[in-house]
Amino acid sequence: MTSAVLIENLQKSYGSSLAVKDISFRIEPGEIFGLLGPNGAGKTTTLRALCTLITPDAGRLELSGVSVLDQPRVARQCLGYVAQEVALDKVLTGRELLQLQAAMYHIPGKLAKERIDRVISLLEIKDWADKKTGTYSGGIRKRFDLAAGLLHQPDVLVLDEPTVGLDIDSRVAVWNFLRQLRDSGTTVLITSHYLEEVDALADRVAIIDKGVVIASGTPSELKDRVGGERITLRIREFSPIEEAETAKTLLAVLPIVQEVIINASQGNSLNLVVTPQSDALIKIQQLLQKADLPIFGIAQARPSLDDVYLAATGKTLMDAELAASNSRDLKAEKKQSMR
Repeated sequence: MTSAVLIENLQKSYGSSLAVKDISFRIEPGEIFGLLGPNGAGKTTTLRALCTLITPDAGRLELSGVSVLDQPRVARQCLGYVAQEVALDKVLTGRELLQLQAAMYHIPGKLAKERIDRVISLLEIKDWADKKTGTYSGGIRKRFDLAAGLLHQPDVLVLDEPTVGLDIDSRVAVWNFLRQLRDSGTTVLITSHYLEEVDALADRVAIIDKGVVIASGTPSELKDRVGGERITLRIREFSPIEEAETAKTLLAVLPIVQEVIINASQGNSLNLVVTPQSDALIKIQQLLQKADLPIFGIAQARPSLDDVYLAATGKTLMDAELAASNSRDLKAEKKQSMR
């Protein structure tokens, strides 16, 4: 069976900045595939290369067996792309926006009307269809953006951060819609840095860090590979680093503890990997009590996708986001000082 999406050895730089070092994955027809990673990991660059919006430095990209690099016009016929930033003309109504989109894809009038009515119904946006898009909430704007990407009935729908900034109700509505698309045979590729979104939606996942794929598989497979159980421990709501280091040293010698990492982005809490035991929490509490260390909060859970990222990189996704944000701020300050 021909893969819906094939990416092999993708590379892309912007001047001296390496955005994508070496990314490879494939997506089978009729599945939701998630690209997970912090901002700056290379997710958007990968999507833009796949969607013919930028030319990669190297690599092979195919949509339903069609080479994106050799036959971009043919590849675009297989593709629907919804960017992270919603771009709607505020003076048009939602229906007029969809009519314009249909005309750009040369969809005949009667068929265009049928498809517009169908996507409006599917996305439950009938009440807003004849109002100007400038009056829409963020959630309704995103739904119309999705509708525009679906009018030509693409084999593959590509979504860059589809629920950023949306309220809970809008996020759930988008999730349910994407599941319906998948069940009808449409292949969906989404990028996200929302762990729960990818975990809930994706049939398979590729986790990207610094322009490379560091792990891939189903969410269950990835979590099973990590092994052990997770304990999150807070000595205080915001612990001094010295106190967290002391607790880490004490806990590391326990036979049940496989790994301890201090999570600076969460008030120097401690993330522990432990062998599955019913008395793990009791043993940890007893040890800290003997050392006169308080416990503000403690919880035990199965591995998550953030644990997969932590195991592969030595930091949580939140830590990576914070580091990327600080790096961008430093670069902006440097540019400002040079003016």
